[in-house]
Formats: sequence, structure tokens, C-alpha cells
Amino acid sequence: MQREQLADFLRRRRESIRPEEAGVTAGPRRRTSGLRREEVAMLAGMSTDYVVRLEQGRSSQPSVQLLGALARALRLSEDERDHLFHLAGHQPPPAEGVARLARAGLMRMIDLLGDTPAAVLSDLGEILAQNRTAALLTGDHVDFSGDRRYAVYRWFTDPAARAGAPAEEWERHARQFVADLRAVAGRRSGDPTVTGLVERLQAASDEFGRLWAAHEVSVRRADRKTILHPRVGPMLMDCETLLTPDQRQQLLVLTPADPESRERLDLLRVLGTQSFPTEHTGPSAR
Repeated sequence: MQREQLADFLRRRRESIRPEEAGVTAGPRRRTSGLRREEVAMLAGMSTDYVVRLEQGRSSQPSVQLLGALARALRLSEDERDHLFHLAGHQPPPAEGVARLARAGLMRMIDLLGDTPAAVLSDLGEILAQNRTAALLTGDHVDFSGDRRYAVYRWFTDPAARAGAPAEEWERHARQFVADLRAVAGRRSGDPTVTGLVERLQAASDEFGRLWAAHEVSVRRADRKTILHPRVGPMLMDCETLLTPDQRQQLLVLTPADPESRERLDLLRVLGTQSFPTEHTGPSAR
């Protein structure tokens, strides 16, 4: 662990980010053009004291999970992210691990979208980052672990995952999940992450096995779906998906498809997160 170099790197990256790039509102009395330490701590989900100790070269060795959170909070590029891991005495994540850290450019796009629900996903449907409105709409999915990270796994193994969609749409969503996973399996032939996920789904769900055997293939780029929200009611949403050139990550943007849905989304933003059920999930997460 190169403490002095790590401290210098973190401090300079923090000072180089404009608050609006990180989704932070800059007040009129702000004395610095970059982020404050407490803002980095809030964005990374850690204590301000630990950020201070990191920047002063007095901290213990940060974990891989903590480094990933710092990389997202500081909007690091892939090269900067690898450098961060090296300075902290860790090897950078392998290809799959890197793919699970949202690209800096996509994070900036989320910030620019403001109150429009948006999220960054891996090609396997894991939520890598999401803005506040997306979390209000579909639930906070960033901290799921194991196979529950993948929307397709939750859809076929957890009945609660379908609560966010009308029953008449379940078959269509199920087919889309499987067809999209087929496309990923084709692109990443022999990848143990993908093959292992498919095997576990086949063992866990007869429905998945039936749809997998149909060998339908489709990459989702646009969709319209109904989200049954427990607080404001049903919303008809248009979903646009923008893929990175390697198709390993995607930006999902959801917009209301009619005036009533727009009004309900506006109401949801006003209501905020109070008493919001974290487990509310559905096809809207993908």
C-alpha cells in the first residue's frame, strides 16, 4: 500500500470534480470548486473520518469493496480505477469485476438526466448505479449480492420480483429476460460467470428451462412496460437502453409514456423515500 501516493491521488481527484458532475448541489457560499470530504463520504457510503484518514495517509488498507465505492464516487476512468487499486495494494478487478463498476461516462450521463429515472447495468442485468428517482421507482438494487444481483435470477426465483408488473405482462418479461441472456451467452461463450448463472437458473426454475430451450435471442434496446408502484399506483413507462461499444454495460432511461404516469412520477419524487419498501422490484429494474 502506497499511502502517500494514495492520499495525494484521492485528494487531487476529489478537488478536480465539479459538484454537479457528482450530482451534488453547490451552494452559494462554497469555497472550493471540487467536492468536500463529507460529500465524497456520502457518495461512497463511508464515514467522513475515514476519508480524512485516507487523504492524510493514516488509514488502514481499504478493502476492494470500499475502493469500488470510492471509484464510483470520484467518477474515475478505468485507468484511474486500476491506479487506485494498485496504490491501495490490491490487484485491479479482473474483466468481470471491472464490468461491475459503472463507467465514469455513464455515471456523468445519469447526473445530467437529473430527475429522469436512470441506471447503469451490466450485460447480465446487475444494477451498477442508479439515480435517486430510479431508486424511488424500482427500489434500491445496488447492494444486492450473489445471484440476486441479476434481475433475471430474481425474476425466476423470487415471487416478490414480479410484484412490480401486471400478471398479464409476466410471460413477455420472462421471454425477454431469457432472450437477452441468450444473446449475452453467445457473446461471452465459455465465460464461467454466464454459464454458471444459466446452470443455476435451469436447476432452480422449470419455467426458465422451458424458455431457454426455445433458444430465442434478442438484445433489449427499447420497451414499454407498466410499473405497479406500491405508493402511487401503476405507471406506463417507456424504457430506452443505450449500450456501450463492447455491450458489457448499458444506460437504462425510463420516461413516462402518458400524462397520468408523469403526474404519478412527479408525486413519487415529492413523497421521497419515507417508508419505501426496498424489496419492491419488477421488470422495471431492467
